[in-house]
Amino acid sequence: MLGWRLIGAAAIIIPVITLCWLDFSWNFDRPGIWLLPLAVMIAVFAAEEVLGLLRAKQLRPAGWACHVGTLLVLGTAAMSIWWPFETPPTSMQSKWILFSLAAGMVLSLVSEMRRYEKPGWAIVHVGLTIFTIAYVGGLMSFVIRLRLVHSELPDGNAWGMIALLSMIVATKMSDAGAYFTGRLFGRTKLAPNLSPGKTVEGALGGLVFAVFGAWVIFALVAPQLTTSEPPAFWRLCLYAICVAIAGMVGDLAESLFKRDMESKDSSTWLIGLGGVLDVLDSLLVAAPMALFFWEIGLVGPQ
Repeated sequence: MLGWRLIGAAAIIIPVITLCWLDFSWNFDRPGIWLLPLAVMIAVFAAEEVLGLLRAKQLRPAGWACHVGTLLVLGTAAMSIWWPFETPPTSMQSKWILFSLAAGMVLSLVSEMRRYEKPGWAIVHVGLTIFTIAYVGGLMSFVIRLRLVHSELPDGNAWGMIALLSMIVATKMSDAGAYFTGRLFGRTKLAPNLSPGKTVEGALGGLVFAVFGAWVIFALVAPQLTTSEPPAFWRLCLYAICVAIAGMVGDLAESLFKRDMESKDSSTWLIGLGGVLDVLDSLLVAAPMALFFWEIGLVGPQ
């Protein structure tokens, strides 16, 4: 099992690192241009996995509305990447994201109007469609916004990449640390009804690993990309711990969905890791937390 996990992880990490390098080095002054197609592909697969979990319980959210709504949200979040004219201000982009979420809600209503047959469970299906758009598209938009954070600065390309990498590394180091620490020292169940394998000891180990991962990015990688000083160690620790805890919440949230739908994995597309959603779950909730820290200036340019 561990061997397959490592193989699956390597199959993901190597292409992602390659795309990050391309996105930083050859982005044609459009940070995110290489990573956006990957984000779109991941979102499409993740939305389809959510739909698959729901359909297994005979629930019928509108698939086309879920995908179109999700892509609308991602498209507006990434407007500065593909917009061919002068980039709209950040405040306007935030409003467009809200408009796209509203459009997704309208699409879900229209879909149910078209296919309604009594008794249709229309309210349930509309709610599940909106949930899928918000869960995948809405949360994924924060991942995109991390890549674009501080893009107005001369070294904004570097800061956006640092923001994205710091979130991913802290979250995934937490996942790995929790897994290995839990296997070695785990005794106290963290959430036995949702994920019996997770332990309090593992979670604490995950926090330590997250701090180490964030330190690597801010203390070793960031100085190679910018001239700014790394954040104070207490800020780095607070950032990493909060991002890691948010990631754990995201992991347990997906466990909640799978338990409720009586499914072990969201799919079997990724060897040893389950589905796209099984890899993405922690990042979806960690990204808003990370962006919050970057926006308030606790980490970033000093």
